[in-house]
Amino acid sequence: MRTSLLRLTVCSLVLLAPLSALADWPRFRGPNGAAVFGGEVPVRWSADENIRWKVDLPGPGSSSPCVVGDLVLVTCYTGYGTTRSDTSRPDDLTRHLLCFDRRSGSLRWQRAVKTRRAEDPYRGMIQEHGYASSSPATDGKRVFVFYGKSGLFAYDLEGNELWSADLGDGSAVMGWGSAASPIVHQEVVIMNASAESEALVALDAATGKEVWRAQAGGMAGTWCTPVVVEAQINGAPRQEVVLGVPGEIWAFNFQTGKLAWYASGVDENVLCTSLVAGPGVVYLIGGRAGSAVAVRAGGKGDVSQSHVLWTARVGSYVPSPVLYEGHLYWVSDRGIAFCLNAETGQVAYRERLPGNAAFYASVVAAGGRLYAVSRYGGTYVLEARPEFKLVSQNAIADDTSDFSATPALADGCLYLRSQRRLYCIGQP
Repeated sequence: MRTSLLRLTVCSLVLLAPLSALADWPRFRGPNGAAVFGGEVPVRWSADENIRWKVDLPGPGSSSPCVVGDLVLVTCYTGYGTTRSDTSRPDDLTRHLLCFDRRSGSLRWQRAVKTRRAEDPYRGMIQEHGYASSSPATDGKRVFVFYGKSGLFAYDLEGNELWSADLGDGSAVMGWGSAASPIVHQEVVIMNASAESEALVALDAATGKEVWRAQAGGMAGTWCTPVVVEAQINGAPRQEVVLGVPGEIWAFNFQTGKLAWYASGVDENVLCTSLVAGPGVVYLIGGRAGSAVAVRAGGKGDVSQSHVLWTARVGSYVPSPVLYEGHLYWVSDRGIAFCLNAETGQVAYRERLPGNAAFYASVVAAGGRLYAVSRYGGTYVLEARPEFKLVSQNAIADDTSDFSATPALADGCLYLRSQRRLYCIGQP
């Protein structure tokens, strides 16, 4: 894949770096879904600049990569629904988990799972994201991937399957496919299986045994990936798993799975965005018309009057926000960049990005900058401050496929996937 002696020399030097110096990006939007990387990554790249390596993928996907140790993992699918004119059979759908060396891009291993149950037909909204939209998650020892009606799978980092769990057939819900991603917290895997069984399910990471299940009809219509937040209850800490659902925000006791509190949320009958957590506060945006809310964690029962800190009539249908240095940032599906004061909800700016680009990926932050990946117009880099400033717009000219995945950031690199390829973008 490297085409010059210089690049091969750079690769050799990178191989000498100790792995202890490399940070992980263990799930969708990084540690606890914060979408923030502590170091810097390039602000400019192209097809022949600042790309350390690139690899072709066997099929499309909208899932994000995850990074653990010296590995980069990503999912894709083949066999059915790979193009809008695809006429293949649903039974031929196969999901793939691919593991690459994070320094060289060489393939370490690949595992394929044939569909075990018919997925929603490839039409309508499913054509916008496909059948590999759930991002892998890792606890540093194992990697977990969700394949919708085929279930949740666990592998060790050598690619050996450890267990799988059936989380439902989705027969009673929306019919728009699967998209939520698993998270791992304290040896427990938590999966929003609302599109499969209208449930939030916690499983033992080592065995796949169910720890608890929270089930309710109101979960239908959410593809939100949950976050864990630390709350204070009468001076005592309590860990809460917080999930956005249509019209509300729900918080569950991490230990028991019991509903701890709920509050008014995004005014929409479907929810695609994920929450972001600050110290004792959760933030959610969403809705076609636009809606945003900040809620203080903790409490009991309906806390809409006591714990909702602010609401705002701005939002996003698919991309989720990032909380960075006291402000919330995001770019909406229609290419409008927003900045809100996280304490007050006041809009600092609302600016349309040039190029009339559309967005599915969520913004990530690194080194005082924001990275917003558009579907077809490249990646926009903005200053992460409450005054709008566009730094660069970066496109890879020889890849005109859909870039719908939120990137992963680690060891000074941005790991970007399209429907065709996985890229490692970093300065040589």
